[in-house]
Amino acid sequence: MIAITLGLMVISVILSLFANTSRARTDLERASQQIDSARYAVDVISADLQLAGYYGEFNVATLPVPAALPDICSANPAVWLTAMPVHVQGYDEGAGVPACVPSTLVPGTDVVAIRRVRTCVAGAVGCDAVAAAEPYLQVSLCGNSTSSQKLGIAADTAFTLTQKDCATLAGLRRYVVHVYFISSNNGLGANVPTLKRLEFNGASFVEVPLADGIERLQLEYGIDTNGDGSPDQYTADPTNFTYAGCTTCTAGNNWANAVTAKIHVLARSTEATTGHVDRKVYSLGAAADGTPVQMGPFNDSFQRHVYSAAVRLMNPSGRRDTP
Repeated sequence: MIAITLGLMVISVILSLFANTSRARTDLERASQQIDSARYAVDVISADLQLAGYYGEFNVATLPVPAALPDICSANPAVWLTAMPVHVQGYDEGAGVPACVPSTLVPGTDVVAIRRVRTCVAGAVGCDAVAAAEPYLQVSLCGNSTSSQKLGIAADTAFTLTQKDCATLAGLRRYVVHVYFISSNNGLGANVPTLKRLEFNGASFVEVPLADGIERLQLEYGIDTNGDGSPDQYTADPTNFTYAGCTTCTAGNNWANAVTAKIHVLARSTEATTGHVDRKVYSLGAAADGTPVQMGPFNDSFQRHVYSAAVRLMNPSGRRDTP
């Protein structure tokens, strides 16, 4: 009887140790998944923002800033051309988002659209060949050309502009519009908040899930008010931004003057943790009125963390640099 009792005690200790180890491993896996998703979300948005406003050889400064903000959902090449000076365009807390943004958008989260072209010429090594139904930008390098650029769908546009020799056709760069938003589902039927990206294909947008467990996206934009390429004011809502003495603080000008961005992402685990209660309050930068953006406490069993990054929009800011 004594041996049996001791044996049962040993087995009980081993089982308890195994259960604790298994639970700790599960918690570690959840934490690792949360970190990976959040870092990927911040990295992918940061990398895209760094390329915002890249149009190859085209001097976008020759285009006027549009009087009204362009439609990010437009499939009209004329609108794309008008929109080129507005390299980034956002919707603070999702207010006023256009029809192409899905109804699964989580209320109160930011939406941001990024415009640019690909950094490689279509058909070059490592770059996709020209596809008939997709949008492209061609820039003339010939001094005798009467047109500086052509922007349109490959199948519908005569891309006849040339290189410096005025004979060889200039290359085409794929026109890109990416729209980042937080969806209430992951696209696979699970109600998990997910960072998604809308990718423009020339006629419509394709919805692409990027990172599970991203609960909130908050951005602040650095506005260059004196034209030197450095941010002078930060705001979460350039559409409605102004400052004392400004006579040109239109929505279009403010977005065209955005040269940096602060990204704040609130990530949570995709599964609840037994015994955990989230009583924290999370800070995600500042709102449009300057007050801190805070979320929580959630009082649920999900683990959360805030990840932030500051990004320079290299192309619009670089064009303003003075030696």
